[in-house]
Amino acid sequence: MSKNPFDLGAMANQTKGVEAAKEVGRVALTSAQAIAQLNQRVAQEMASSLQSKVAELMKTQDPKAAFDYVHAEVLQDAAKEVAEYQSELFQALASGNKELAKIAESMIKESQHDLIHFVNEATQNAPAGTEPYTSVFKTSFSNALQNFELIRAAMADSFVNFEKSVENMNNHSGAQKASGAKAKKTK
Repeated sequence: MSKNPFDLGAMANQTKGVEAAKEVGRVALTSAQAIAQLNQRVAQEMASSLQSKVAELMKTQDPKAAFDYVHAEVLQDAAKEVAEYQSELFQALASGNKELAKIAESMIKESQHDLIHFVNEATQNAPAGTEPYTSVFKTSFSNALQNFELIRAAMADSFVNFEKSVENMNNHSGAQKASGAKAKKTK
């Protein structure tokens, strides 16, 4: 064990933690920017579409034709645009999720490596006669490694479950889009 109060290994670990936090922040910012750009683009497209639909609707003199136009064109187009927006939004979320999963996996591996290095260093420099304590220490270390693996597996499962839920929501909106297109074709 190091008796130096300015342990460079500890400072390196803190630096790794700060870098990982910066990377997570970068991913979150990138995802937020992508979503903001998506929202802005969709809002502009919907405003333009709505304006042209209202202009077309104002040309109609017959109330039944206006109702048919709103039902056949405006509402179905709006539903399609919402479904497309959801699909793009889910893709942006999934992309950020994958990057966060990679960062978390990397952090766990680095922590595991640091722990192995610490235990190896501590047990190699153990004074004579401390074998029972070293054995207990190594057993505790083995349990800690198992916990690291459990944490890694739980983290991987949570990211996969998030991916599946995003995919299910995307598939659901795709099914709605497809049924809306079928209804439009039948009319």
